[in-house]
Amino acid sequence: MRLSTVILPVDRWHEGGRAKWRRAEELGFHAAYTYDHLSWRVPFRDGPWFGAVPTLTAAAGVTERMRLGTLVTSPNFRHPVTLAKELISLDDISGGRITLGIGAGGSGFDATALGQEPWTPRERADRFGEFVPLLDRLLTEGSVSQRGTFYSAREARNLPGCVQRPRLPFAVAATGPRGMRLAARYGQAWVTTGDPKLYETGTPEQSVAALRGQVERLGEACAELGRDAAELGKVLLHGFTPERNTPLESVEAFVDFAGRHRELGFTEIAVHWPIPGTGFAADRAVFERIATEAAARLG
Repeated sequence: MRLSTVILPVDRWHEGGRAKWRRAEELGFHAAYTYDHLSWRVPFRDGPWFGAVPTLTAAAGVTERMRLGTLVTSPNFRHPVTLAKELISLDDISGGRITLGIGAGGSGFDATALGQEPWTPRERADRFGEFVPLLDRLLTEGSVSQRGTFYSAREARNLPGCVQRPRLPFAVAATGPRGMRLAARYGQAWVTTGDPKLYETGTPEQSVAALRGQVERLGEACAELGRDAAELGKVLLHGFTPERNTPLESVEAFVDFAGRHRELGFTEIAVHWPIPGTGFAADRAVFERIATEAAARLG
């Protein structure tokens, strides 16, 4: 099992941001991701929040080995044509270390930031179903023309293409059937946060059962396409199950948590870099021990 981290883009680069990304690589994390939002939920809504692509570009310049990426990008304020150009550039700058975590988006602040009305769950799924295939084409073909219901491209050129071939990997966040099918068809990995209905009042046992069901449904979606589900990495974004941040209280607690989820088939867990005074608060020393000691024990 791989251990990765998520560094929220809340620090000025020269006042802590750069140091975090460098330290993440020193600690041996498989990957460091960041959220791709214009702003996020309380308490981050009214505080500093920087753009994902510039942040990852800067991170690529101060790291050498660690993979980098988004968890996750969504269509809420992105268009496949412009996103593809940024991703190809970012993949080149990083030397082929980028993973695109991508999801359908939600109804938070990003959903209305451009002045639009929030999309319904069905419309989000419809848009996502068009967004991902077009982005796949844009990252693998030199010139793309396509007219869609929501997204179109006219002779969009993306030479020289990605460093990673045939394109950089997609980690598709999904829990519903349509999203699962997109993950099965286009994903190199699948991402989940668990069952959101269990976050407030559920138990760890209920969460494990729900995640087991998600993994099974992913397998069914893969089987429908004739694909082996074992080909997909399975990523759990930590912090949104009933355990919340308690697995980061000790190395033993985290090893127990990660072990239970490894048994379900998960191949990677992404933990949030500690942010004091938030739901992601954690003892920094313990966090760093988890990064080194727990990762070694889970490997």
